Amino acid sequence: MRLSSVSFRYSRRGPWVLREVGLALEAGSVVEVTGRNGAGKSTLLRLLAGIVRPSRGSVTGRPRVVGYAPEVFPVEQPFTVAAYLAHLARARRVSPAAGTALAERLGASHLLDQPLGDLSKGSAQKVGLIQSLLAPPGLLILDEPFAGLDEQTRAELPEIIGEVASGGGTVVVSDHQNQLRSFPGAEHWLVADASVTVPDAERVRRTAAGNDRERASRELAEDDRERASREVGDGERARHAVIEVLVGMEEADEVEQKLRADGYLTRRPA
Repeated sequence: MRLSSVSFRYSRRGPWVLREVGLALEAGSVVEVTGRNGAGKSTLLRLLAGIVRPSRGSVTGRPRVVGYAPEVFPVEQPFTVAAYLAHLARARRVSPAAGTALAERLGASHLLDQPLGDLSKGSAQKVGLIQSLLAPPGLLILDEPFAGLDEQTRAELPEIIGEVASGGGTVVVSDHQNQLRSFPGAEHWLVADASVTVPDAERVRRTAAGNDRERASRELAEDDRERASREVGDGERARHAVIEVLVGMEEADEVEQKLRADGYLTRRPA
C-alpha cells in the first residue's frame, strides 16, 4: 500500500492538515502513529482506511478488507451490542459467532445484551475493536484503541495486533500513550507540521552510519594509532561529546526530530 504526494484539507481554502505525504506500508507491518493533539493523526488514519479521499495525490494498493476502529465509537444507534455485531457480521459475510468469540476474548460477553447507548467509553471502545476484527482484515486501523480499556484488554490488544500482522495484515495504530513503542519490528511515524516522518528509520540509518565510523576507527587504531588521531577534513581534529537532555515523554519525538534535522545523532535508552 502506498501514499503518493498525499495532501489533505477539510475545506477548499482551509489550512493543509497534511501536505505532500509519501509513505509505503508493507504487508505484515505494524505502524504506531504519534504526534500532538490536532497534528493530523486521525486524518492520516482516515485517509489510509479510505474514509476520506486526498485533496491531492493518491492512495493505492489498499487491501480489500479494512477494519477500522475510530477513536470515539458512535453509540447513538438503536441496537444492542449483539444485534449490532450480528448486523455487521452479515454485511461482512462472516458468521455471527465471530463477534461472540471476540467478545469473550476481550471480556465483553456481559455487554452483548446492552443497548449501545448505555455503554461506558471503555465498553464502547471494546465494541469498536470487536467490529473492526469481525472479518480478518488486510488492513487494520485503530485510532487510540488503548484509551479507556481495562488492564486485561490492554494486555490482549498487542497479541491481537501481532496475530493480524503474522497473517499478512497491515496494522496502523494511533496511540498517544506509546503502548507499542517496544513492539517487535514496529515502525513509528511522527505526524507534525502537516508532514509524516519515520523517526526510527532515520535513527537506524544514522546509528548504522555511526557504527560504520566506529568500526573503521577501531581498524585504524589496530593498524596505526598514530594515524587514528590524525587531523581530518579541513584540518580540524574530529571530536565528539555526549550531552544528555531530559524532556517530557510527550515532547520526546518532537525534540528528537528537531535535533536530527540539525544534523545531530540521537539515541534513546532501550
